[in-house]
Order: sequence, then structure tokens, then C-alpha cells
Amino acid sequence: MKTVAFLLVFLCYFCQDFVSAQLRIGFYNSNCPKAESIVKSVVQKRFKSDRSITGALLRLHFHDCGVRGCDASILIDSDSSKNQTSEKDSGPNFTVRGYELIDEIKEKLESTCPSTVSCADIVSLATRDAVALAGGPKYTVPTGRRDGLVSDPSEVDLPGPTRSVSEVLQFFRTIGLNKNDMVTLLGAHTVGVAHCFFFRSRVSNFQGTGKPDPTMDPELVTRLFKLCNTSSPPTTLSDVPTAFLDQNTSFVVDNQFYNQILHKKGILKIDQELALDKLSAPIVSRFAANGNAFRKSFAKSLIKMGNINVLVGDDGEIRKNCRVFNSPN
Repeated sequence: MKTVAFLLVFLCYFCQDFVSAQLRIGFYNSNCPKAESIVKSVVQKRFKSDRSITGALLRLHFHDCGVRGCDASILIDSDSSKNQTSEKDSGPNFTVRGYELIDEIKEKLESTCPSTVSCADIVSLATRDAVALAGGPKYTVPTGRRDGLVSDPSEVDLPGPTRSVSEVLQFFRTIGLNKNDMVTLLGAHTVGVAHCFFFRSRVSNFQGTGKPDPTMDPELVTRLFKLCNTSSPPTTLSDVPTAFLDQNTSFVVDNQFYNQILHKKGILKIDQELALDKLSAPIVSRFAANGNAFRKSFAKSLIKMGNINVLVGDDGEIRKNCRVFNSPN
């Protein structure tokens, strides 16, 4: 039985590698040669007015690939008329944003090359372009993904910011990524923000002690406490205060996030634990000391993440509108 189980696992990974291999650089060169330039132009325009879009797209990309694979299932809107709820409205995706940018790109592509470029590829390409604009590594993205036909909120089980390093690592391994990928991809927090409800307990009542988390820098505790304890309670998500996860170079994709958590200035619990846990601490130290090592690893892990459980060939569909499945013929 153990031999059979091993063979099944081996074949599963082999099949996934085979499917990923069907993606290729320049997939749209013949049928939509302007596809990648259209994506880039829209992202550039948005980045000029809103540099936070890089962090938003990185999170959107991860939250898509981490559930059913990179199939744009997170983009589907819930349909109250059919009593259908999508991934987008699950708890872990409550603060994910960037959907309207994907819509804008899709609209331009549909007018140029109807039913040709998948929403899944748009997410991957837009993220790549936003990372480069933010000073991160420039890398090539193989394309050819197709869009999924399922968006089920019950399947969303992404690790939250209060999980331990070992728990988060277990999740990464289930989707085919390793420890280095985990530490690298959490480095996307170099351009991210967090709402107060994700870290408030660390600055006021850590684990029910009534005291702040002892692993957080005292000056940072004071600053975040003032930020989150506003006189007027927020009524909408946009009213909830946020903090940059990297307080030094907040809009730049670089290795400063790792230097920050080495000095007890991690905003989220999982961020700080990366620098403290023996599983991840050596990688954190290496990236903190060597920005080029982080850049190379970041590009490699993003490409690897973008290949998770992709649909190719005749599987799935090419959506005309990224928010809804195509109507049956």
C-alpha cells in the first residue's frame, strides 16, 4: 500500500509539472501580440497615481493561487439572485483589492483580442509589472493559463497572520511550495499594509495578558496603539486605520522588511516569528544581509507560485468578464 501511495504522489507531481510545462513565454505572440503591452500600460497608469497597487496585486495573486490554483477563481462575484457566494466574499479575502484594475485590463484586451487572454494570465502579468515598477526584480512570466469554472468560499483556507511558522509552512507545502518559498513570498509584505484588527491584540492584550507582545519593539507598540485607538469607531472598512508592514521603504520591493523584523519591528505576528523561529530565521538573516539574494528568490518563487494547479489546453475557459463565468452555449 505504501508503494502505491508513493507512486500516486509521484504521478501527481509529475502531472502537475507536465501541465505547468505547457505554459510558455510569449503564449500570445501570434493571437494577441499586444497583450502584455496592454497589461503593462494599464498597470503603469495606475501605479503613477497609487503605488499601493503593487501590494494589492501581490496579495490578490497569492490569494487566488493558494485556493484552487492560479485560475482567477477569486475574481468571481457572488450572485445573490442565485444564492451563490464566491471566494471573494470569504473571510480571508475580505480585505483583498485590485479587482477593478483587472477589469480595466480585461476590457481593453477584449476590445483588441476577444476571448483570447485569460483572467488568470492577466493577474500574473499585472503582478509582474507592478513588482518591477516598485523597484523589484524584472522577470518573465510564462502564460497560457485558462480560467476556472468554480469559486467556492468553503475551499478558502488561507493561513491567517496569527498562525505559527510551522503551520504556515504546512500550508505552503500542501500547494507545492517549500520553506524558502514561504519566507520569500511573505517578503511581499515589503509593500503591504495591515488593518488594525489584524494586529491590535499585539499592542494591547497579547494572548489575553493585558500587555503588549514582548517580541515587539516598545516604540512601535506605542505608535500602533495610538493609531488603532481612535476616538470615533470606524463604520466601514475604509475607516479602519492601517499600518505599513515595512515602515522604512513602504512602496519599494526590497529586503528592508527582513531587516525590520530582525529589530522586533514586525507588525503582524507571523512576520515577527519569521525572524524568531529556527525554521525560518536563517533565511531571514540571509535576505536581510543580501538584497540581491532576496530579489532572485522573489522572482523565482513568484514564477513557481504562478504555476500552481494551472488549467491549460481545453480545461476551464477564457472568461469574457473576469467577474462572471461565461454563459453556457
